[in-house]
Amino acid sequence: MVNLSLKRRPHPMKPAIEVLDIRPEELNALLEHARAALGEEDYRQLKAVVEGLSYLTELIADKDTTIRDLRQLLFPLVTEKTREILKRAGIEDGLTPAAAGDESTASEDKQKKAGHGRKGAEAYVGASRIEVAHASLERGSRCPACEQGKVYEQQEPKQLVRISGQAPLSATVYELQRLRCNLCGEVFTAQAPEGVGEEKYHDTAAAIIAQMKYGSGMAFHRLEHLEMNLGIPLPAATQWEIVEDAAELIRPAYEELIREAAQGEVLHNDDTSMRVLHLAREPSDERTGVFTSGVVSTAEGRRIALFFTGRQHAGENLADVLTRRAPSLRVPIQMCDALSRNTPKLSAGAEILLANCLAHGRRQFVEITVNFPQECRYVLEALGGVYRNDAVAREQKLSPEERLRFHQEHSRPAMDKLHGWMQAQLAAKKTEPNSGLGKAIQYMLRHWKALTLFLRSPGAPLDNNLCERALKKAILNRKNSLFYKTLHGAQVGDLYMSLIHTCELNGANPFDYLTELQRHPEKLQQTPEAWMPWNYRDSSLQHANTAA
Repeated sequence: MVNLSLKRRPHPMKPAIEVLDIRPEELNALLEHARAALGEEDYRQLKAVVEGLSYLTELIADKDTTIRDLRQLLFPLVTEKTREILKRAGIEDGLTPAAAGDESTASEDKQKKAGHGRKGAEAYVGASRIEVAHASLERGSRCPACEQGKVYEQQEPKQLVRISGQAPLSATVYELQRLRCNLCGEVFTAQAPEGVGEEKYHDTAAAIIAQMKYGSGMAFHRLEHLEMNLGIPLPAATQWEIVEDAAELIRPAYEELIREAAQGEVLHNDDTSMRVLHLAREPSDERTGVFTSGVVSTAEGRRIALFFTGRQHAGENLADVLTRRAPSLRVPIQMCDALSRNTPKLSAGAEILLANCLAHGRRQFVEITVNFPQECRYVLEALGGVYRNDAVAREQKLSPEERLRFHQEHSRPAMDKLHGWMQAQLAAKKTEPNSGLGKAIQYMLRHWKALTLFLRSPGAPLDNNLCERALKKAILNRKNSLFYKTLHGAQVGDLYMSLIHTCELNGANPFDYLTELQRHPEKLQQTPEAWMPWNYRDSSLQHANTAA
């Protein structure tokens, strides 16, 4: 039943809103009836308004929906930049020097690294390159223009880029001639060309299907429809079988990623909801939710992304990863938001340095800036200066120890001042503790030690954005495919997303990497550490030289 609210003239004894209960099928029939009288564009707008009102009514009926939820739905933030947030709150005068510098630098960086427009020929690293010699001239030939000098070859050739389209998966049909003896009936079939192989599906087929499904979020049925239109029928069930078989071959690489991630210096973790249709639950398990946890480990300039889907929370999955950590290594830093389920329960003797996400603390104030503009302005500008200092440290490529000293010199005074200001707001009763501002301040004070680990420990990050970006892989897959059918299917997805995103984080080609892993399953089984995204090329080349 859909409730539609209609305004009418208020009555002293009746509510000012008349509520009509209309069944969805009746509403659809009414819309179709109106379609005949309206143009297509007017009908589309009317349908959108009615559907939006129906959705809004359902949200209001949900007891867990808050005013803040409705405000964010109706007036979503398109940016969290300090300048835009304050402008939305009605503050349009100049920012403080720190915040203004933060904004101008961001603008300069955007101009420096413009990532739009046409790409030069050097950007096409995966393109075939063909050298074309001059038809009539060669090095040392007489110049045809002046007929006196000699031509010489320039260091840089002129480059032309030509791009053509093709199906994601292509097929070749070999028609092998057959000859039959008219006396004995023996049939003689031509030999297949060299290199055709015995398998119907090439290693590259599994690699491209996995890349499109788990790397780009293209659901199996969409790829099936696309390939059907291009004359290459490949059912969704067949696609699944191909990637499932390949996953068993390359699983040692995933297990090695988990082992190496456990040795990281900083481990980020977080999770997002996921849906698995057929998931058996133990009788003693009271949980009803399913999650995909993301763990991003950093060490020595390398980044490893891991995904785990199931009933376990991010903290529990991180604890499982850390069981593989070498005891001789120093205590790692864990970066997460302040939810208790993100903190792992470690075995006896194991330790972590907990760092909480400063961006989450900042967002508490972003959401209430309209109600408390001046107070939030002070907090946002103070944190903006800290982020500006971190950007400077990255630009200057400071070591973790140098970055720590830089933050202690430039960021600690601002953070100490902010801490004192927040304490004074509550102590002097300038802020009501139960107000939005009071709760935002209490969140920051309650987690202050973890939020400021970057002022005490080298290498501690400011926020958990690295993991949140990684989780977009899982969110993209959920958005396009809606769910996993079984837990086994989810685990196959975790494997491919982990390998693909780790390649992306380390500048490796995911398609090439998945193909090479399938071509060397024995070597991968023997020495999985030699087939990581950052060194598999050397191992593949070494194997090719040995075979030659």
